[in-house]
Amino acid sequence: MKLNELAKDLNISTESFMKFIQDFDLELSECMSTQMEVKPDFERFARENADFLKRYQADLDHSKSVSDIAQTINQPEEKVEEIIKKEKPKLYDNGIFRSSVSSFGIDNKLGGNYKFVYDYFGKKSGLKERDFIGYRDLFFYISRSLEPFINKEQILNWGIHKPAGIILYGPPGSGKIFWANKIAEIIGYTFTEVKKHYLGTSFVDGRQTSFNDFLIQMMKDEKVLLFMDDFDQIMRQRSEKVSVNSCDEATKEIILHSVSRFEEEDLLMIGSANSLSLIDKEVLAPGRFDVLIPVFPPNARERSEMILYHMTENLPEDSLLLKILRNNKADHRPFWTEVASQMKVFSNTMIVDFTQSLKIRIRNQYLKDSNESMKLDTKLLNSALRDARVKLTDEYLDRIEQFIIDVSNTNFDDFPTRVRQLSKELNSYKIVEKPRKTIGFTHNTDDPKK
Repeated sequence: MKLNELAKDLNISTESFMKFIQDFDLELSECMSTQMEVKPDFERFARENADFLKRYQADLDHSKSVSDIAQTINQPEEKVEEIIKKEKPKLYDNGIFRSSVSSFGIDNKLGGNYKFVYDYFGKKSGLKERDFIGYRDLFFYISRSLEPFINKEQILNWGIHKPAGIILYGPPGSGKIFWANKIAEIIGYTFTEVKKHYLGTSFVDGRQTSFNDFLIQMMKDEKVLLFMDDFDQIMRQRSEKVSVNSCDEATKEIILHSVSRFEEEDLLMIGSANSLSLIDKEVLAPGRFDVLIPVFPPNARERSEMILYHMTENLPEDSLLLKILRNNKADHRPFWTEVASQMKVFSNTMIVDFTQSLKIRIRNQYLKDSNESMKLDTKLLNSALRDARVKLTDEYLDRIEQFIIDVSNTNFDDFPTRVRQLSKELNSYKIVEKPRKTIGFTHNTDDPKK
């Protein structure tokens, strides 16, 4: 059963279910599949606790003040205000919080008793069994964007059409191709990458072929997702100051000419861009590539989970590395929390680089000492961290800064917490110049603190 079908059965909105999963920090893999098929435990919980979920939805939809929330959950106002300040939800001019703030979610963060929720999900899914780590907010945002593909009622009842084009934008190494594959999986389309040699004119088996020929063939095939890398370069705005490759310009014209046919031909094109700033505004026009999805670098918690995943991936139970990790309690996420906190604005690929470097260093140390009880100390971790920081260049940090500008202009209301966290991490790399000391003697009238 799909989530939207369960929601309709129980007369509870799909949005409310999505917010509930995030508020109560439930693992997606315990609740539903990538295709939004609900798991048996989650369906049983929803049906047996429908009254609670309806009260949760009613509270979610109701605008309220800090005082209203505190009264509802019987918690001190100052504690409620502390949680509110961290989450920074939207406010009306009169100080009332808009909907999407859950009193129950705040109560749960303040230690309210919701054991009945977690009793249904007692067995945590191992990292290797998950479709992906973290990113629940991004997964739900993408799922909402893909609703016309999943739910036929969108077009039948509301006239909402499938998007013809989507742009995944974010800094290098953040996982845009992963999410493009995940989108193909969600909507049941075949993932096809547009190779560089498809652009322009080329010869295949002695026959001349062009990108236009390739695109026509893709539209003939059933349910195809076309993934195009370097989308911001190919689709960039031409001007007197900016010259554009003639091959890229021809590709852009072909796509803009054909995009109106994508929906009826069951073709979805996804462009991967480092930034939105260079893309021609014609490309972003309604009915073209008007669905913009930001792909963030992982936050601190996601980084620690990714480190654990990549350190233990595909290891058999009797492997030496797993024995060493267990001896250091490094087979659990808390061990990696400290080093993950030092990986500010790290991309997914930088985290993989860290784990590969660390594995090699652990192996070299073991070959030297033959000791399964070896200590994974700060020196070892910092050496691997130093290797991974090689890609943390000024150019990469500039890309992060531009991404924050892009997402602030386009998707801030969808990801306010992520934007603020990423901005804070980026600012930690900025050098603050110390004020210079005044030359001369300090007089009695001078304030030495100044």
